[in-house]
Amino acid sequence: MNNSPIISNCTAEAIRDAARALKDGHLVAFPTETVYGLGADARNPEAVKRIYEVKGRPSDHPLIVHISSINQLDKWAVEIPEYAIELARAFWPGPMTLILKRADIAKNFITGGQDTVGLRVPSDPMALALIREFEKISDSAIAAPSANRFGQVSPTSGADVFEELGQFLTDEDLILDGGNSSIGIESTIIDCTGDQPTILRNGAVTKADIEIELGIEGLANRKNSKIKFSGSFERHYAPKCKVFIDSQEIAGAGFLALSDVETPSGMVRLASPKTTEDFARILYSTFRAADQSGLVSMVVSEPKGEGLSVAIRERLEKAAHGG
Repeated sequence: MNNSPIISNCTAEAIRDAARALKDGHLVAFPTETVYGLGADARNPEAVKRIYEVKGRPSDHPLIVHISSINQLDKWAVEIPEYAIELARAFWPGPMTLILKRADIAKNFITGGQDTVGLRVPSDPMALALIREFEKISDSAIAAPSANRFGQVSPTSGADVFEELGQFLTDEDLILDGGNSSIGIESTIIDCTGDQPTILRNGAVTKADIEIELGIEGLANRKNSKIKFSGSFERHYAPKCKVFIDSQEIAGAGFLALSDVETPSGMVRLASPKTTEDFARILYSTFRAADQSGLVSMVVSEPKGEGLSVAIRERLEKAAHGG
């Protein structure tokens, strides 16, 4: 178990040390605006293998490669459609991952054996600083899934990462603490291998955002894609307690809803977010709080409507699957 403190004073020197740790084959957990990632050198098969071991992640489940800018796009991908470039210009840095046909540099050990690769430029300043520093000392990028055990609740703080993965990390691995993630749910994933983009996973870059940017209507949301991608399993993002959506009253259960929804009698209010953005931001920390309180079950009154609400409902559906 790694007993070293979480690095919260992330100076330029600390970022350089973290980049060097990646170069030396170690793991670095780092903040992004969505959730915290567990990073390794995307060209180092042994380092990437450790990500899978630490997470308990299936070895054929692909990772997202984090790059510093759109200028790195054609290093990792080929046959990039014009609409993908438009999306990258509009929403990078930001919470959007593009699935593209992979270049030779993207090997099977990060793509899950597929001929595609997921690429993202995060907007969190600490994440960008780390990626840029690592690119300066290597001919690579950072492969990073969320920094949690596979299928469980994604971390939105450095403390969450340590609680979840501390026992699996070595003294050479690092956790960079950049505070709470500002968005709180994972990036939108867009399949860019066809004539038109297809949303594989909803996130803060919404269907309407994409349609407006590209001047299209009726953007597809593919439910049964053959492409494997992060979060594609039926049960995912799940706390230990059972999650019920818009259920009837359950005595003693936790309850999460927007602030204008009253708490049912006999239930324990866990959080009262005022907006959909607040709901997304605190969703996973509320799941963790429910587990820490020893609750057996919790009921979530999901937000209605379009936009970010769609992404929240998608996460809740997976968290509740089999519950």
